[in-house]
Amino acid sequence: MARIGFKPVVLPAGVTATVNGNSVAVKGPKGELNVSFSGDVSVEVKDGKITCKRNGDDQIDLENHGTARANLANAVKGVSTGFKKELEISGIGYRAAMRGTAIVLSVGFSHEVVIEPLKGVKISCPDETHIVVEGSDKQAVGQTSALIHDTKRPEPYGGKGIKYKGEYIIRKEGKRAAATAKK
Repeated sequence: MARIGFKPVVLPAGVTATVNGNSVAVKGPKGELNVSFSGDVSVEVKDGKITCKRNGDDQIDLENHGTARANLANAVKGVSTGFKKELEISGIGYRAAMRGTAIVLSVGFSHEVVIEPLKGVKISCPDETHIVVEGSDKQAVGQTSALIHDTKRPEPYGGKGIKYKGEYIIRKEGKRAAATAKK
């Protein structure tokens, strides 16, 4: 992480950043984010670029330097283009529907599971088997989609459950298929 901290973060058109002590406020067309960082790192905004400098050479300073730069880069990308995660539901009778801003999941339990999005995150459901989670904060988008995914992870025998789009599920043979393969 120490080397990535030296790369400046370029501010795209329409995005501004202001330093307030140990935090940076980043504003753009998709919203506003505040990124706080350790006192071991100093941040400067100049000529449309954000640069991070570390104040020491300890191991923790090296780690905080790279982390601060990565968090700032994520904030800049979030307020300019945003983040998006897509999930797919597979299984007979498994479906999703919107109820206000919350999503209601029917995934094989005796009850419906209602998940509220985190602040700054928007959940949409284009159809019963697809879920889209969008927002400007990468951590909040990831956490909301992980809450949905963890409701019913795909199982390896039938593949039923909620998975990320493009996620590969390792499938296993059932007892019957394994028994016929031995004969």
